[in-house]
Amino acid sequence: MKGQDLITFNVGGQIFTTKASTIRRHPHSRLARMLDETDPEFKVVNNQVFIDRDGQLFRIIMEFLRTGRMTLPGEFETDGLLREAEFYNISTLSNFLRSNNCYPKSEILELRFVIQDAQSFFKVFSSKTTTIDALASRISVIIEPPTSLTQNLMERLPVHRPSHYDLVFQCGADCSDGKQLSARYVAIEPDDRKLLNGTNVLGLMVDTILRDGFRVISTRTVSSEEKIECYTFERKETRNIIINEPFESDGSLIPKQTLKSTKKAKSRK
Repeated sequence: MKGQDLITFNVGGQIFTTKASTIRRHPHSRLARMLDETDPEFKVVNNQVFIDRDGQLFRIIMEFLRTGRMTLPGEFETDGLLREAEFYNISTLSNFLRSNNCYPKSEILELRFVIQDAQSFFKVFSSKTTTIDALASRISVIIEPPTSLTQNLMERLPVHRPSHYDLVFQCGADCSDGKQLSARYVAIEPDDRKLLNGTNVLGLMVDTILRDGFRVISTRTVSSEEKIECYTFERKETRNIIINEPFESDGSLIPKQTLKSTKKAKSRK
């Protein structure tokens, strides 16, 4: 493999082609030793370096070798990636994966549902204001006065925002002495239905939250007498991990001692 500019790997049946200079950015890794033909475990078959390891995880490792960063889904478990980084002896990556910096941050969303007579009340809280902003922009409350007073004119209102982290709204019929005074419908985009029944609105709210990438982590009845139900959801953020590593123009890592000397020289100036 010495002298080749392009290297092709066959990792568990998946093919990867990269520059030799990309591999040499980590000169102490097993991949770099393979280029120098000093690691007997790697076999060359049909001009491809065959490695009997996980190809999907090697794709992430190649992303790191090329760019110094990785994009990991929120539910991604790093234990397997750590084992691969240790196998290839990529110490920068394995040390980072052992730290707490690579664990995904969780976003919590809570939905409270209360039934009182012919009305239903909803309160949504989230640990991220952007989630509440996005959800509030999709929910409308549509008030329909009694037909005896108007000719079926409806008023569309936004949800109420007590703070940046929550929103409240209600649906159902406003009644007095058995007579319906008005009706409050709820619409949630992109669904085009106008729903009056609180249980139907609750089902649509849960579906909307789940489609946004959340998962249910708990459900409980806060008060059976007052008919208060609470649903808690969690969403783990996608991690765009950047491990800053300085490279020379030829793609090789700048030694840390050189960096320290350069910084000291600049500070003297």
